[in-house]
Formats: sequence, structure tokens, C-alpha cells
Amino acid sequence: MTAILIAEQVLNGLQFGVMLFLMAAGLTLIFGVMGLINLAHGSLYMVGAFAAATIAGATGSFLLALAAALISAALAGALVELVVIRRLYDRDHLDQVLATFALILIFSEGTRWLFGSFPLYLDIPAWLSGPVMLPGGIQYPLYRLALIVLGLLIALGLWLLISHTRIGVQIRAGENDREMIGALGVNISRLYTLVFALGAGLAGLAGALVGAIQSVQVGMGEPVLILAFVVIVIGGIGSIKGALIGALLVGLADTLGGIFLPELLKLFTDPAKATATGSAFASMAIYILMAVVLVWRPTGLFGARV
Repeated sequence: MTAILIAEQVLNGLQFGVMLFLMAAGLTLIFGVMGLINLAHGSLYMVGAFAAATIAGATGSFLLALAAALISAALAGALVELVVIRRLYDRDHLDQVLATFALILIFSEGTRWLFGSFPLYLDIPAWLSGPVMLPGGIQYPLYRLALIVLGLLIALGLWLLISHTRIGVQIRAGENDREMIGALGVNISRLYTLVFALGAGLAGLAGALVGAIQSVQVGMGEPVLILAFVVIVIGGIGSIKGALIGALLVGLADTLGGIFLPELLKLFTDPAKATATGSAFASMAIYILMAVVLVWRPTGLFGARV
């Protein structure tokens, strides 16, 4: 394989990773602060994608579509927290899993009722279409490069929010001792709603951004949700830094494994068998990576030691 092809696949892995980060960041905050297992997080990803496709179709503006995705997913998340999730904080994890799984079904069937079963398409805007020339003679799609840059900027913004603002102090304190910050006068209910809406908004934004390079369809959030859980297990629950590093590792492992494992196996067996076997092993690569990390650090790369 040429160096240019390898570089392109690395960039693809980074783009996939930063989109996973937008999903995993909200999920790890919700679990870290609230101790809640939220299986419906992928549905909020879907809500953002459908909102973006609808607004883009009505207005022709990609930026308005992204704003609609962020706002609609955040509002849906806040509503879900107020109506359903708030009643689950003191329940065991089985109740949380069952309730949020029911929300997946409600969101999926509600979306199918509103938009039908056929996929929608969100076009890449003209000012982000086409390739861009990178150093080394690499031609790479401008939109995918913009996703990498935007994802890293959002990661920086989240780090600044958590580390250098008053609300960030409250979020970090809520991870460690929610009763104590409640006794100090912090409105725990409002903090939980804010964190849930923030996580939902990030998931919705990710759905809109990915919707421009994939189809927007019912159930699109569930496969991404599984990968997001892998990311937060690798990175460490409650850690934004861990979510970013874990997402990049998963993105690179998934993308590079799918390209290089079949090529490696072709050195030892016939091409057809090598392609089938390599693809199968590539799909397992991220779970093998997760297992290795957990053997080394049971709390994840940046999770708090217990």
C-alpha cells in the first residue's frame, strides 16, 4: 500500500473517531454525573439527523440544519430527563436499562410515523464539497477534514467548560459527591437536566454531521451507541479526555483494521478467504482493544481508580 493510501485511511479513522467522541462525551458525562445507563442516547443522535435533514430540505441552509439538530436534540433530551429519566436516578440499573430501551422503541416508531420508513438525505453544502490538497500530495474530502477540525474544537470547548467554568466545577463535584453539592445550595435537578441536554445536543449534532455522508434513517443511532459505550469503557467513565482518546483509538482501530488485516492475511492464504477472515477479525478489533485496556486498567485509561 502506498503512503498516500495509508494517510487517507488514518484521516478516515480520525474523522470516525471525532464523531464517536461527540456521542461518547455526552454519554460519559451522563453516566459519570448521574450514574445513569442511557440506552436512548442513540435515539437523540437520530433526532438530530432527522431535524437537520428536515430543516435543510425546507431552507437549503446547512448551518441552519446543524443549529436545528443541536437545539432539537437538546430539547428532546431535556424533555426526556424531566418526564422519564428523573424518576430513574434512585432505581437500579436494570430499571434504567428497561426504561431507556422502551424510549428507543418510542423514538423509533414515532420517527417512522412522522417521516416514514424511507431514508432521507442531507447534502454536503457546496462550500464544503470537493477535495482539498494536503501536504504530501494527499487529496482528501474537504467535508471530512472539516469534521475532524470541528470535532477537535468541540473537544477543546468541552474541556474548557468542565475545567474552567463554574458549571464545570459543579459537574465535576456532582461526579464525586452529589449529596454534598446539594447541601451547598446547588440545584441538583437543574444540573442534571443541563448535563442531559448538553449530552443530547452533542449526540444530535453528531447525527446531523454524519447524516451528510450517510443516509438518515430510523434506527441509525443504535450501532453508534454500541461503539460509544466501548469508547467510554476504554477511556474511563466520566472523563472527557478519556472519551476523546478512546474515540480516536476506536476510530483508528476500526478503520485501519478493516483495510490492513485482509491485506496481511493475503500473504498467507488465498485472497477471497483472506478478505472474509480479515473483515471478520477487523470487526472484532475494537472489542479486543477494549479487553486489553480493561486487563491493564479496569477503570479505563483515564477513569478514577477505586
